[in-house]
Amino acid sequence: MKKNIWIWNHYATNMYKDKAGRHYWFAENLVKQGYKPTIFCASTVHNSIENINTGSNMFTSESTNGITFVFVKTPQYIGNGLKRIKNMFSFYKNLFSVTKDYAEQYGKPDLILASSVHPLTLVAGIKVAKKLGVPCVCEVRDLWPESIVAYGALNRKSIIAKVLYQGEKWIYKHADSIIMTWEGGREYILDQKWDNQLDINKVKHISNGIVIDKFDKNSKEYKKADADLDNKNYKNVVYAGSIRKVNNLGMLLDAAKIIQNQGNKDIKFLIYGSGDEMEALQKRCKDEDISNVVFKGRVEKKYIPSILKRSYINILHNSSTSLDKYGQSQNKFFEYLAAGKCIVQTYKTGYSICDKFKCGVSVPVQNAGGIAQAILTASSDERENVEMGDNAREAAHHFDFNKLTKKLIDIFETVDERGELSDDETVRKTS
Repeated sequence: MKKNIWIWNHYATNMYKDKAGRHYWFAENLVKQGYKPTIFCASTVHNSIENINTGSNMFTSESTNGITFVFVKTPQYIGNGLKRIKNMFSFYKNLFSVTKDYAEQYGKPDLILASSVHPLTLVAGIKVAKKLGVPCVCEVRDLWPESIVAYGALNRKSIIAKVLYQGEKWIYKHADSIIMTWEGGREYILDQKWDNQLDINKVKHISNGIVIDKFDKNSKEYKKADADLDNKNYKNVVYAGSIRKVNNLGMLLDAAKIIQNQGNKDIKFLIYGSGDEMEALQKRCKDEDISNVVFKGRVEKKYIPSILKRSYINILHNSSTSLDKYGQSQNKFFEYLAAGKCIVQTYKTGYSICDKFKCGVSVPVQNAGGIAQAILTASSDERENVEMGDNAREAAHHFDFNKLTKKLIDIFETVDERGELSDDETVRKTS
């Protein structure tokens, strides 16, 4: 396999700043294996007013740890309104001119890895790869429009949904290979009844994961003082994440209230994070005298490893949807594994990592009573609790980015063997 890899991720700007994240960690390991990765991302920093200055040009580039980042000029936006949609289309449109100029200056890639969240990046990847005569691997980290439909924001039978589904199918048909972060990716294709229109063997699986060494290092170097977390009189149940409608933390309060009303005084919920529902949930705790829940507020990401390692139970919770059947791949789940503590998962998934590795308790049907019972079960036997935590830590090693990058390289090499173009074919494709 030739070694010059372009990685496209609209939101990898945060990875440049944090020196962390899926494609940063892939690139970091690719460098170690002799590859030359270049990450293309938007100049705008997601959830921020910051916009990296490209000057009068359409792009600028910076390097860190042997990884080159190319920042594609995109307009400012805040929130999830029309300006963010404009930002997405701008990134898509500008990729064509930016990659043309970049290839002229630094040479074309040997392969493009185009990654969602939104599908326009994948469409651009396929089109540019065709012009350059190189393979395109499309990585799907969010199912559009299926995820929008699953959360009730779009009617499956609407014209918009039908157009988006056709676009999704077009991507799968024209990609040289497809990576999905859920183990049930092929099952999704079968459910859509697209298997007779595309090669299902192109669909591969690489989950999200963790860099265990960095996780452990951060847990030691960034230890936040926290009297609640370190109070040994309680078995602390830790939630770390956003506090928004989709996270459905009201159900956790319901579960906490059930536990409290049953007279279990040694269990306390510590909620780390922020969001637009936080104030209302705090008011509810006050109004209903739910005293076993403490909102800890937002903490910097570097403190999360230490927090998760000091919990008694780490709870994985968000609204259960029809997507759960295809597996799980939330970033924070792999942090939970690395923390080596028992996990309570408040919903059932297909291809369950939690069940496979026996690292916690999953609630069969998501409701407050089931969550309360799962927490009580996970905290009732000290030996079993510790054993599930040990299993979680062991499972984390299967998802370290050293191993995940080897799977990525295998896909690159498979595509290369199947789709490498001769010089004559390259000329025909680009002419």
